[in-house]
Amino acid sequence: MKPITRVISLALCAILLLGCAPSKPLPEAPSTENTPKAPEASKNNEALTMPTLLGAKPLLAPEFEKTPPEAGSSANEFAFKLSKSLFKKSENSILSPFSVWMTLAALSNATNAKVLPELLKSINAEGLRVEDINESVSRMLYMLTGNEGKDANSHNPLAIANAIFVDKSVALKEPFAQAFLDYYRGAAQNVDFSQPSSIDAINKWASEHTNGLITDIVKEIPRDTIAALANAIYFSDRWALEFNEAETEELPFKGIKSEAKAKFMKREGDAIPYYEDASLQAVNLEFVGGGGLLIMLPKNKDADALFNGMNADSFKSILDGIGPNSGKLLMPRFELFSDFELKEALEGLGVPLFDSMRLPLNELADADAFISAALHQATITVDEKGTTAAAVTVQMMSRTSLPAPTEPFSMVCDRPFAFILHKWTPETGAQVLFTGVVNQL
Repeated sequence: MKPITRVISLALCAILLLGCAPSKPLPEAPSTENTPKAPEASKNNEALTMPTLLGAKPLLAPEFEKTPPEAGSSANEFAFKLSKSLFKKSENSILSPFSVWMTLAALSNATNAKVLPELLKSINAEGLRVEDINESVSRMLYMLTGNEGKDANSHNPLAIANAIFVDKSVALKEPFAQAFLDYYRGAAQNVDFSQPSSIDAINKWASEHTNGLITDIVKEIPRDTIAALANAIYFSDRWALEFNEAETEELPFKGIKSEAKAKFMKREGDAIPYYEDASLQAVNLEFVGGGGLLIMLPKNKDADALFNGMNADSFKSILDGIGPNSGKLLMPRFELFSDFELKEALEGLGVPLFDSMRLPLNELADADAFISAALHQATITVDEKGTTAAAVTVQMMSRTSLPAPTEPFSMVCDRPFAFILHKWTPETGAQVLFTGVVNQL
């Protein structure tokens, strides 16, 4: 499999991580009129807060003759790390790690040079330059979304949109704004984060770019918010070979907590894309527009353990090992929705952009910033006709403020006290060297 083909396949599959639960039927595949719109600048933009930008560069076409550093593989590795952090045993979950990864990749253009190596390591892009990531994202958008929609005759099941909402009190720095436009097709809109209308603006954008599937991702605005960077992904496509609704039957689904009735779809034949090893069975259900939905059934009945033991390489091995086989698949229709606050999980992966004291996002705007809230919602519906999935990630960024002044204090060590002697090291931060107490002089 050629490198760029692998990037396309893995990135598309990465947005379709799933659990299992009964569902209602999938809506008809959307027409061209219903496809989420490309990002547009707000009509209320104020020149004071928006830099003067050149027109967006064309998205970069893939380079088949050479293999430049690609960020696609790092996005897939990040996908499994984040999934392990967020998926809770016995609970249904749906996540678009690709959406989360893209927001952090975009913010690498605004990150303090001292903090940047930690950010790149946390998103599995260690060793890449920001320019490498930007160019790779541009190529991925070119391939995944159909060369900016220029081929009107092609079937395009996937839409990806990026935007940044900027408070009227600050100005974006031109290098970030231009890179966000050129490589991420990121639109900029002015809002007033002191007003509830800013919540409405972000939620309206999310709804418009997910066909109304994600409508209330932002419920409140953190203190001193100056910007919110958002990504939306919408996917809707029919199976290359649809299930026969007449063969769907009601059967019991034995969940971890209880047993329930579910509508099971059936596929039976001689050329089903199938894989099996000692730990799992897998079927890759292909879509009309390319890509597929990989269904994995663990042999030990523990679906959570599958992700705990997977990475980008094992995922590739499964896809590479799939071949046409004779057999039967019974799979329930399902519909899932998840709502995540990502801060704890991302900090656990080493993302350094939440530490306000390090001024991590000092290249974003004319005010130092940090991520004060990281939000993610995702949904998926699977039935006999195909699959619809959507996700939105919003990184809320607040102004870095000096600590508020406190009242003068008095400390009189005229009774027993304790002490710690420490020295800073890169490995541990403050390394404890001595501890003690003074009880008597």
